[in-house]
Amino acid sequence: MRYPTAISQLLGFRITAVGAGTAAVEVGVDAAGRHGNQQGTVHGGFITELADAAIGTAHSTLMAPGESFTSIDLRATFLRPVWRGTLTAHARPSHSGRTITHYVCDVVREDGKAVATVTSTVLTLRGDRATGR
Repeated sequence: MRYPTAISQLLGFRITAVGAGTAAVEVGVDAAGRHGNQQGTVHGGFITELADAAIGTAHSTLMAPGESFTSIDLRATFLRPVWRGTLTAHARPSHSGRTITHYVCDVVREDGKAVATVTSTVLTLRGDRATGR
């Protein structure tokens, strides 16, 4: 697992938990100062990137030498707004196959309320397909 990634450093993401196929990543947010959209709440793309980072971190724990992976789909469902505080993305597999793994990632606020649910399908690459990734 390569961490921190360049994007995680840029965005201030921190791993708070990691296990086989699971991960939690957190970040402090402030819609007024840095992470806001036109409505004055934290931008949905930022929330989605946080979840994607947690999913990628979770899947990287399953990689054997010579393997790599890529996301082939990502879907976010937004549940409530966020203005400031700490967000934590908790990623876990909902189905694991030999090549395809489906993930669910819940993004929660400090008060424990869900902000978004993000699902993703990740493809594990082996052999020549993994070379150079």
